[in-house]
Amino acid sequence: MKNSKVNNQVIGERTFNLQGYEKLTQKQYQKEKFRLRVELIKFQKSVIKENRKVAVIFEGRDSAGKTDTAKQFSKYLIPEQVKYINLGIPTEWESKHWFKRYEKLMPKNGEMIFFDRSWYNRALIEPALGFCTQRQYKNFMKNVNDWELEYINNGTEIIKFYLSIDKTIQRNRLNARKNSPIKHWKFSHIDKMIIDKFDVLTLYKEQMFKQTSTKICPWIVIDSSNKRLARITAMHYLLNSTEYKNKKVLKPKKWSKEIKSYSYSYQGEVFDGLTYNQYKILSENLG
Repeated sequence: MKNSKVNNQVIGERTFNLQGYEKLTQKQYQKEKFRLRVELIKFQKSVIKENRKVAVIFEGRDSAGKTDTAKQFSKYLIPEQVKYINLGIPTEWESKHWFKRYEKLMPKNGEMIFFDRSWYNRALIEPALGFCTQRQYKNFMKNVNDWELEYINNGTEIIKFYLSIDKTIQRNRLNARKNSPIKHWKFSHIDKMIIDKFDVLTLYKEQMFKQTSTKICPWIVIDSSNKRLARITAMHYLLNSTEYKNKKVLKPKKWSKEIKSYSYSYQGEVFDGLTYNQYKILSENLG
């Protein structure tokens, strides 16, 4: 029980950004993405062979790029052992039995699951837009850490990404969606509500980080102002933070491990311009 308390200690969110990668040309980006996908396949083979269970969740504001990022991860993986999940509106029963809605979807032995939004809807969108009661929200926040820890103690690896954008970028992206001749149908009544709820969602986001970013299962915050950069950053984080056979830590070919391209946040303080080795030391020692 003592170890469980240590593992469940709340530490605040981590920031993981690769500075300088935004300069990649489209050709360099495709090459980098190809090399990352080769590593992802190695990782998946390790998951299958060793009967590992991996759940990767993507949260963030509307238009932050969650769907594209999640699908980029799963695109070339062995389809029988990977699932992409994006749930719709919960039924009345699911709303009242929130965790059970997701328990049936958690990975089995040898599986990787990518959640495009997750159980954390109950911490963000639902309370912000009035889709759940405050009692349901508080119950979720009280129990989610222990719920995740139970899965982790039973062998499930959970990686939680939050893709971050500012108010201006979100408004511009949603307006572009609304006015697009081929994407306007994607602009929903929820999008209309979201535009005016930015600050409310910020408050719920900060509470989520404050209460549910634990030592064993932290939130990894990635700047998604550049969607292309956010995709490869998330891939780099996942591959760097886990072990698998024949692992190769990738960097763009022109750069070495000494390029100061990493940033790390701890208890509200941000450390920029870190090398990968410096980032690794901080994350391993500070959590």
